[in-house]
Amino acid sequence: MTLTAAAVLVPLVAACGNEKAGSGSVGAEKPLTGVVWSVDSVTVDGTTHRAPADAHVTIGGDGRAEGSYGCNTFSAKAALDGDTVRLSDATATEMACGKKPMDFERALARTLTGAALSTDLNSDRLTLTAGDGDTVRLSKSQDAPLHGTKWTVTGPGTAGEAHLTFDTKKGTVSGRLGCNHVNAKATVRDGSITVGAPTTTRMMCEDSLMDTERALLRALKGPLTYEIDHRTITLTSDNGTSVRAVAAR
Repeated sequence: MTLTAAAVLVPLVAACGNEKAGSGSVGAEKPLTGVVWSVDSVTVDGTTHRAPADAHVTIGGDGRAEGSYGCNTFSAKAALDGDTVRLSDATATEMACGKKPMDFERALARTLTGAALSTDLNSDRLTLTAGDGDTVRLSKSQDAPLHGTKWTVTGPGTAGEAHLTFDTKKGTVSGRLGCNHVNAKATVRDGSITVGAPTTTRMMCEDSLMDTERALLRALKGPLTYEIDHRTITLTSDNGTSVRAVAAR
């Protein structure tokens, strides 16, 4: 199997405003939109809550924002006005998570969408402050690296704990395909990854796990392009079949 890298370009759209370069507010030379901002913490009523690993927000240049509160994803309208930003009319998924993430989600959602927020952008760090002093601290997120990341497969099939990890030192890719463990040579050269014939264990599992495994093996045949966007990787074959995975925590 040959995987050829396809570059992922994330547009950076300068936020509105007339602040001078070097100020902490959002100005033409300090882009706020088009960036994946990882949430580091939220401070409400003087108490700081550390964010779960996947909490993030992206403010688009199209007047929309989207992201994750840590478990549930959300989208909202986004209005930029000078050095302030306001998120409104937010909608979110309603998955049940552990008690601590849900407590954090409520605090983050209330702060992000409660009122206009002043912006303080310093290099790769952003602080959003509400009128009552509650704050959200964020930092610019980087794409997860191909090598060394445990990529948890989300499709095709979601049964079991299918995952893949590329090891640059060993020159291998290994993991689990729904039921059985897999290992193969993986050579990275000139923007492509060539995967050798895989070796797998020979366990028999329930039908749903075996279906996931067979679907993955079919999808991973032939040359594939790959794209990494934040913490998601998409592998696409010539016939359009895709494998999606997310970076594990």
